[in-house]
Amino acid sequence: KVLFSLTTHYFKVEDGGERSVCVTFGFFFFVKAMAILIVTENYLEFGLESGFSNFSESAMQFLEKQGLESQGPVSKLTFKLFLAVLCSLIGAFLTFPGLRLAQMHLDALNLATEKITQTLLHINFLAPLFMVLLWVKPITKDYIMNPPLGKESIPLMSEDTFDTVRLWIIILLCVLRLAMMRHHLQAYLNLAQKSVDQMKKEAGRISMVDLQKMVARVFYYLCVIALQYVAPLVMLLHTTLLLKTLGNYSWGIYPELNSDTPVENSLLPSSVYSESPPADGKMKITVVQITMALGSLKNIFTPLLFRGLLSFLTWWIAACLFSTSLFGLFYHQYLTVA
Repeated sequence: KVLFSLTTHYFKVEDGGERSVCVTFGFFFFVKAMAILIVTENYLEFGLESGFSNFSESAMQFLEKQGLESQGPVSKLTFKLFLAVLCSLIGAFLTFPGLRLAQMHLDALNLATEKITQTLLHINFLAPLFMVLLWVKPITKDYIMNPPLGKESIPLMSEDTFDTVRLWIIILLCVLRLAMMRHHLQAYLNLAQKSVDQMKKEAGRISMVDLQKMVARVFYYLCVIALQYVAPLVMLLHTTLLLKTLGNYSWGIYPELNSDTPVENSLLPSSVYSESPPADGKMKITVVQITMALGSLKNIFTPLLFRGLLSFLTWWIAACLFSTSLFGLFYHQYLTVA
C-alpha cells in the first residue's frame, strides 16, 4: 500500500520523468515474468506446476460434489497471465526503491572507513542475488542434494532441511539489511552537504533562503527514503513467513513429522444432531453445512499450492530488487555527471 501510494504520487507529477520510468520498468518486468514462467522446474524449482495441478484437481472435485460440471476454475495460461501482470506491478513499485538503494550504497561505501562495514555493505547489496540463487536448482539444490564427492554421491541434507535452511537464510539477510539501514540513511543525509558544497562552487550570489530550502528538502524527503528502504524488506519478510506457515514448513533444521489425526466429517454432523434439540435443528444443520463447506476449501487451497505461489513471489521480489538496484548502480556510477 505504501509503495502504491508513492508510485501514484510519481504519476501525478507532470514535469518529472518518474512516470515514464515506472511504465518502462513495468513493461520490462512483465516481459521478464512471462519469460520466467516458461522456464521448467529443472532450473527454477518454485513448484508452481505441481501446485496449480493440485489446485485444479481439488477444485474440480469440489465442484463435482456440489453438483456442478466444470473443467477447472481457470486455465494455466490465464493463471500465468494474471501472475505476470501482478509481477509487473510489483516490479514497477520496486523500481525507485532499487534505484535509490544503489545511490545510497555508493555514498555509504565512500563514507565507510572500516573494512568490516564495507564488507557488510557489499553483502547487503548482494543479498537479493543470494535469495534468487536459492531457487536456482542447478546451482544450489543439486550441489547440496547430490554433491560431486567421487563415485558415491551422499546428500548433505534432506529436502525438508534444505527448505528450512533457505527460509533461515532469507530471514538473516533481511535482518542484515535492517541493521545496515542507519548507514544508508546517513549517506542520504550527507547529500545536503554535497549540495551546499556544489552551490559554493557556482558563480553568483546564493541567498540564505534558497540554501535553507535546499537543505530542508533533503531532510523532509528522509521519510520517503526510509519507506522505500523498509517497504521491500517488509514484503520479503511477509512472503517468507507466509511461505513457512501456509506451506507447512518448520523452523527446525531437522523437522519432525507432524502426526495430525484426521477427523471424519461424518462424525461432526451426527454428534451435532444428537445433541441439538429439535427446535434448533435447522439452525444447527445450517451451521454444520457452512462448517463443512469451509473445511472443504482447505482441500482446494493446499500447502502445495501455497508453496509454489509464495516461493515464486518471494523469489520475484528479490529478483526485482536486485535488477533495479543493479541498474541504479550502473546509472549512478557511469551515466551521471559528478
